[in-house]
Amino acid sequence: MDYKESLLLPKTKFPMRGNLPQNEPKKYKLWDEAKVYDRMKQNRKGAPSFTLHDGPPYANGHIHIGHALNKVLKDIIVKYHYFDGKSVRYVPGWDCHGLPIEQKVEEKIGSTKKKELPKSKIRELCRAHASRFIDIQRDEFKKLGVLGDWDNPYLTMDFKFEANIYRELCAIAQQGLLVQRSKPVYWSWAAQTALAEAEVEYEDKTSPSIYVAFKHEKLDASVIIWTTTPWTLPANTGIALNGEEEYVLTSDKFIVAKKLYNSLIEEEVIKGDIVDSINPKDLENSHAINPLNGRESKIILGEHVEMEAGSGAVHTAPGHGEDDYKVGLKYGLDVIMPVDAYGKYDETIVREKLFHDTDKYLGLHVFKANELILEELGDALLKHVDIRHSYPHCWRTHKPIIFRATKQWFISIDDEYGEKNKTLRQNALDVVENLTFYPEWGRNRLKSMLDGRPDWCISRQRDWGVPIAFFRNKKTDEIIFDEKVLNFTAMVFEQKGCDAWYDLPIEELLYPGSGLNPEDLEKTMDILDVWFDSGSTQNAVLRSRNYDAGTFPADMYLEGSDQHRGWFQSSLLTTLASSEIAPYKSILTHGFTVDEKGEKMSKSKGNVVAPDKVMKQYGSEILRLWVAMSDYQSDLKISDNILKQNAELYRKIRNTARFLLANVDDLDVIVDVEKMGSLDTWILAKAKKVFDEIEESFAVYEFSKGLNKLNNFLVVDLSGIYLDVCKDRLYCDDKNDIHRRSSQSAMAIIAKKLISTLSCILTYTMDELLEFAPEVIKGETKDIFDFEKLVLPTVESKLNEEVLLKAKEKFSEAIDTLKKDKIIKSTLELQIVTSCEDVLSLGNTEASDWFLVSSVSNEASSTEELASFEIDDIKFTVSKAAQEKCPRCWKFTSVDEETLCSRCESVLN
Repeated sequence: MDYKESLLLPKTKFPMRGNLPQNEPKKYKLWDEAKVYDRMKQNRKGAPSFTLHDGPPYANGHIHIGHALNKVLKDIIVKYHYFDGKSVRYVPGWDCHGLPIEQKVEEKIGSTKKKELPKSKIRELCRAHASRFIDIQRDEFKKLGVLGDWDNPYLTMDFKFEANIYRELCAIAQQGLLVQRSKPVYWSWAAQTALAEAEVEYEDKTSPSIYVAFKHEKLDASVIIWTTTPWTLPANTGIALNGEEEYVLTSDKFIVAKKLYNSLIEEEVIKGDIVDSINPKDLENSHAINPLNGRESKIILGEHVEMEAGSGAVHTAPGHGEDDYKVGLKYGLDVIMPVDAYGKYDETIVREKLFHDTDKYLGLHVFKANELILEELGDALLKHVDIRHSYPHCWRTHKPIIFRATKQWFISIDDEYGEKNKTLRQNALDVVENLTFYPEWGRNRLKSMLDGRPDWCISRQRDWGVPIAFFRNKKTDEIIFDEKVLNFTAMVFEQKGCDAWYDLPIEELLYPGSGLNPEDLEKTMDILDVWFDSGSTQNAVLRSRNYDAGTFPADMYLEGSDQHRGWFQSSLLTTLASSEIAPYKSILTHGFTVDEKGEKMSKSKGNVVAPDKVMKQYGSEILRLWVAMSDYQSDLKISDNILKQNAELYRKIRNTARFLLANVDDLDVIVDVEKMGSLDTWILAKAKKVFDEIEESFAVYEFSKGLNKLNNFLVVDLSGIYLDVCKDRLYCDDKNDIHRRSSQSAMAIIAKKLISTLSCILTYTMDELLEFAPEVIKGETKDIFDFEKLVLPTVESKLNEEVLLKAKEKFSEAIDTLKKDKIIKSTLELQIVTSCEDVLSLGNTEASDWFLVSSVSNEASSTEELASFEIDDIKFTVSKAAQEKCPRCWKFTSVDEETLCSRCESVLN
């Protein structure tokens, strides 16, 4: 007779294969239409809040794998807090202004046409370009399963937003921290604009390294300077020595630092012996002559002069460097700037007579002038070698930049202000001490960057951005900082956008009650650095009430580790400058995406992993699992192999969950823990410990640590042991047998906990599980977003786990040869005899299931011993089962092979 129909086999419609690339988009579309994010807000009304403020990606181009990593990590964290019971807010946003968009528009229309068009037309084209990519990127982010306020994102080019960026600027001006001055800044001649520190990248460049003799006006000797920028020599107005060092005069009549004498001899810059010692203070304020143009160069003293390389005398051109500028202010040196916005020598070289023959240099790019200058130096050039060194480049054009003194707007870092009478630098450093950092090393990284940073240059000489919209009195050169005038401008921007600054005459932009004469005024025309835009998002999004964006300060800012010098800093400095408060309570940083060898991705290498390709091949759940399984605190490796491994892990999770669902299909009520069997309380105690550890890891955003623990539990304890040992009772016991119901209950509890734990990472799959889950698991919930977080019961297991696991392992080793030699096909053919109390206390049924044998007892066996093993001197004897195979359950517990065992008999009757 075939008893198969009488077995209670697993039953579920939950599919084994996810078919994620086909099925996810349908579900995500459904969530979008059903306004799930709004429902999440509704579900947590009045609960404690969690606000993650989105760092805006740039609205230019399709998303890359770094974007995907960033957005998925944010989504996991927001959902983690939601499923933890908090009221969450996540308003995504975009950075819309700036040079790259303007360059794209320029490429399209051509630079000649750009010059002919009014600014407002160029800005209109830039706005259209940004809008197009916002729609593209929004769609791409939604496909990652990322939930947020996609219907009301923040865009830095919205009129109200532009007005609030401008208001933030005005608040900083009111604090007295906004200054305009002529000062050397990083200048991109390729993009004709000033750059902030965060917009500078360092790449290798070949430069001429030269030693030049400047003849002293009174001494019969020359001071040797060293430089790698010969093109800055015409603007030289000083030579800096270190006042605390000793200098020497050589027999070939050169003055150099004593500490560098030997290296200069070795490099054959000089040949003479030391003939005298010189105190640099005796040379202070005397002059040497610039061999390039015969102009005087004042000898000054500066702490910035180092003794690591060079000659100990630093060529000083205050228009071409921060240190030069600072020391030049002290000594009243002229700030000469003979270079125009395109990096070419301008009329200044003629006016100031900076070359003997100015004709050949006028209009010449400075980098092309180096060779000519070296020729012109003649005998004064003591040595020239080309060196390869790290040099600042523009982050957008990738061309080397120059230092160029121009009139720019700065936020002062070292002027005291506000109620605390501290500087912006001091305030920022104090704040950093009290923030939470994930990982902790972010604190020192941000501190060191704040510690060494210069004033923030916030002006740009371009068209596409928020204008630094102030009126200047043409007669007095004074900037109008009248609060009512500024507020009126902000109001105009709110209604018409800041294109109005370019389109409307001064009469219409000026506050009617200002008492000022429009004819005396002119507009300032620089625009704001894009980092100021994104630094102002805390005001425009979190404080303006234009968005339902959560609390201020935000609980978390989360971006890549490059943002310690970018957005984390610009946000902190703007908020502290305007309001003396930090914009965030914690900062989380992730690394960059690299290929499996740890190399940077590039199209030329062919190692780029594109999100849309991953989605088509694997689905977003695999990408999300990759993010969660990676140690994101360092660089994250991704490749097809790595994605395959994650797909394998996903399958393991899915199939384990499917097995749990299939085996609790007919369970109506969960059995009380007190009534459960030893193995069930063992697995629940184990689950409690593991899931508590997972919670601890997730609470500090260490998802990979938590998932590794979960994976180990699912593979080793749950699938490897428990689900295996329960199969007999699940399939063969009576439907309502307490053994069976107890094991089903343990499985249902673990399934619920699994769903509640993974809901923040594999949201789609957990939702799908609920769809197919019996009522005992899903209860009243419509979908995953209604699912309540489950706290596992505290269970005391009386099992001596150590002994039982050791016994199971030794049993497995002992019977290995029996299987190999084909003495047995199945362990059910065996019985175990032992006096081990830890095993016998389980009772025959549980003990037999533990070893997957037909019986475990302490009664001597009538059959021949096949194998044995010992634990703590207690013997376990393995022999053939004394009874026959039951035709229904296949356990050797029957009188003969035709007759059912007593358990199966009672089940069927």
